[in-house]
Amino acid sequence: MIKILLDAMGGDNSTSVTVKGAVDALAADKDLCLILTGRQREIDGELSKYKYDKSRLEIVDCPDVIDMNEVPTEAVKKKGSSLVTAYWMLKKQDDICALVTAGSTGATIVGGQLILGRIRGVKRPALCPAIPNSRGTFTLLCDCGANAECKPAMLCQFAVLASAYAQVGFGVKNPKVGLLNNGTEEHKGDPLHQETYKYLSKMRGINFIGNVEGRDIMMGDCDVVVSDGFSGNIALKSMEGCGKLVIDVMKKEFTKNLRSKLGYLGARGVVKRMRGQLDFNRFGGALLLGLKKVVVKSHGSSKPETITASIANAAQIYRNGLVPAVEKLLGEVDLDSLIPAEEV
Repeated sequence: MIKILLDAMGGDNSTSVTVKGAVDALAADKDLCLILTGRQREIDGELSKYKYDKSRLEIVDCPDVIDMNEVPTEAVKKKGSSLVTAYWMLKKQDDICALVTAGSTGATIVGGQLILGRIRGVKRPALCPAIPNSRGTFTLLCDCGANAECKPAMLCQFAVLASAYAQVGFGVKNPKVGLLNNGTEEHKGDPLHQETYKYLSKMRGINFIGNVEGRDIMMGDCDVVVSDGFSGNIALKSMEGCGKLVIDVMKKEFTKNLRSKLGYLGARGVVKRMRGQLDFNRFGGALLLGLKKVVVKSHGSSKPETITASIANAAQIYRNGLVPAVEKLLGEVDLDSLIPAEEV
């Protein structure tokens, strides 16, 4: 059995979302046990609506909740909160393999570093979502918001972290890595990106294909796109907005008049597949790479199916050995001998 923690109070929506996601995850994976942290009365009230295997679900009562607007460094001091309690359990109990939360991104990142801890040698953890692409697969964007300011060594490590994720999470052999920039030419970008390009080109164990532009995240032949968290977050939110815009326009056009409604009847199969292709929720949340155990950060506005997918993702990458894969690849790359100390 695999034990996974779920922050039942995390997210913009009510506890009903996380609980429904948890129940569906238990039904989909018979080798899964879930530990829900949060206010027990609320959780029990939602669980009473469903039938599930009670032997594979545990509740840890937590009176406090971390608000999305709280300062992360202060929020992680709330030891009675659902997120902090989950982190301490993840740290102390060897039989618990992962944590899923839709709560505060800042508190999740800070808690991951200060409570759980980083893999030896990792400078900063990075958020890495799977972005649907034109090939029908996913492109990993690393980082998308954990580190607004970066040094070359950090970006190089993001390439390592995401390459290991692509291998164990998606079965991609020798994943292609691109550096997000404002042009594909080698000389493009600010000094940070120019220096990073130079080091990525020399790194062993990384299949670096050069600079890529924002459009290449979804349209290019690239498995991993490396970015600082500031640029990556803007790119991610822009793509999410574009996907929603396309779906909204289609909905309006197909319901405008009788002729368009009749046209939809003939195209609904195509429309359904297209909506699935543009759905950022179907793979769950972003993995917080670089920590000693698996942590998945779901979107604050997650739906039940997003929570279910996040739990399934956490279970899969734990089974496939993400942390050992990261440790192995870090050793092969040996960044310390490649990058001067002042740029680390």
